[in-house]
Amino acid sequence: MFLRQRALGSLAAPLRASRAASIRTYASPAVTVTSTRSNATAPLLGNIEASWKDLSAEEQYEIHQQLRELQKKDWKELTVDEKKAAYWVAFGPHGPRAPIHGPNHGFQVFAITAGVIGASVATFMFFRSTTPPPPHTMTKEYQEQMTEYMRSQKMNPISGVSSEGYQGKGMVQ
Repeated sequence: MFLRQRALGSLAAPLRASRAASIRTYASPAVTVTSTRSNATAPLLGNIEASWKDLSAEEQYEIHQQLRELQKKDWKELTVDEKKAAYWVAFGPHGPRAPIHGPNHGFQVFAITAGVIGASVATFMFFRSTTPPPPHTMTKEYQEQMTEYMRSQKMNPISGVSSEGYQGKGMVQ
């Protein structure tokens, strides 16, 4: 297994080096971030939240790497904008931490749920209004007559309606 990891590591190293070289090649020099406490980098770092989406992937990577190098210094030497930019690049709502849903997502879920419930109630009421009435054998009077008929015919005399001391409802539902 060690040989396999070593072989994969030797293959991955040139890929990493070529990627880093290509990123350095395509990154624009206007994006350079240095900790000189000058106002030259203040507009970029002070408003990194707004400008981050407009930067290309290479420029974002370059800023990320330069901020990573700046963080290796003593944090007391960094400006407030550099500290905020480093925190935002590391933990800000971009990339995989970008919000999935829009600002009105809760209302949309509520509206769709209410619409589905309303449609199901309307469908239920429609089918309920178009069904025929229940058969006459389901009325309480008919079921009571059936219980009396069972008693007169002495049906199930051991444990049913015709037994002594029966206190059930009989055929009434």
